[in-house]
Amino acid sequence: MLSRLISHDLPRSRILAVLLVLVFLGLAAAPFLFPGVKALNVAAKILIFIVLVAAFDLLLGYTGIVSFAHTMFFGIGAYGIAIASTRMGAGWGALAVGLVAALAVSLVLALAIGLFSLRVRAIFFAMITLAVAAAFQTLASQLSQFTGGEDGLTFRMPEWLSPSFEPFENDFLGVTVDGKIFSYYLLFVACVVLVLAMLRIVNSPFGRVLQAIRENEFRAEAIGYRVVVYRTMSSVLSALFACAAGAMLAVWLRYNGPDTTLSFEIMMDVLLIVVIGGMGTIYGAVIGSVLFVVAQSYLQDLLRLGSEATASIPLLPALLSPDRWLLWLGLLFVLSVYYFPTGVVGRLRASAQRKA
Repeated sequence: MLSRLISHDLPRSRILAVLLVLVFLGLAAAPFLFPGVKALNVAAKILIFIVLVAAFDLLLGYTGIVSFAHTMFFGIGAYGIAIASTRMGAGWGALAVGLVAALAVSLVLALAIGLFSLRVRAIFFAMITLAVAAAFQTLASQLSQFTGGEDGLTFRMPEWLSPSFEPFENDFLGVTVDGKIFSYYLLFVACVVLVLAMLRIVNSPFGRVLQAIRENEFRAEAIGYRVVVYRTMSSVLSALFACAAGAMLAVWLRYNGPDTTLSFEIMMDVLLIVVIGGMGTIYGAVIGSVLFVVAQSYLQDLLRLGSEATASIPLLPALLSPDRWLLWLGLLFVLSVYYFPTGVVGRLRASAQRKA
C-alpha cells in the first residue's frame, strides 16, 4: 500500500528511509513538538519550499532544463490569493477563485515561454526565463492598483484560518489550538498531496520520457518522441506546482509583496537546496529543504551560543559572531557540495548500493 502511494519510488537506502520518516513525523507534529511562533514559521517554510524545490527539480533534475522563472510562477500563486482575498474579502470562495486564476495565468505564461523559448538551447533559454522573471517583478511593482506596489497586499483569511479563531476552550497537549494551527495543517496536507502527485508524474511513462530527454535529447527524438512537446509539458507542470507553492505562502503569511515571492534571492535558495538534496529526485527536495531552512533559521542562534561559550578564547568569539552567519552558511554549502557531489540523497543511495 505504501509502495503504491509513493509510486514505487522507494528510498533505496535505510538511512534515507529513516530520515524521510523522521521528517514526515516531525512536520506532522511540529505545532506540538516544537511550540513557539518561530518554530512553527520554520516548519511552514519547510513545507512551502519542499513543494517549490520539487517543482523546480521536475524541470531541472528530470528534464535537464535550467529556468530562472520559477519565482515568477511562485509570485503569481501568491498574488492570486492576495488579490482575490483583497477584492472579494475573507472567504473560501476568494481562495478558490484566486488559486484557479493564478493556475490559469501560470498555465498560459508557461505555455507561451515553452513554445517560444524551449527550442533555444541551454544557457540561452535560462537567460530568456531570467529576463521574463525580472520583467514580471518590475510589472508587479508598478501595477500598484492591483498588486499594492512595493508595499504589497495585506489581507484576511477565512475565520477558520484566522489566529483569533479558537474552537476549543482548553489547550491540547499544552498548545492552544487556533486558526494558525489549522493553517499549518492545511499547508501540511497540501504539501503531502502535491509531493505524492509529483512522485506519480516522475515515475510514470511520461516521467521516463523526460529522463530520456535529459540523458540524450537526440536519441529520444530519433526514436519518435516529440521533444519540444514533452519539454513544454514539463515546463507547464513545473510552473503549476510552483504556483501552488506560492498560494501556500500567501495563505500562511496573509501578505504578499514583490520582495516576498518574486525576489531573485528565492531562486538562488531553490538552486542551493536542489544541489544540497540532490537533483533528479523528489526526496532530495524534502531533505534539502529541511537542512537549508533549519540552517538558515537557526545558524545565527548557534553562532551566538558558540561566541558566548568561547568568550575567553582570542579570535574565536569574533569568528563565531552571529553577524558572520552567511560566511558559515556558505562554508557549509561548499562542504556539502565537496562531500556530497550528487546531493545527500544521491550519496546515501550510492552508499547503500555499494554495500548491497
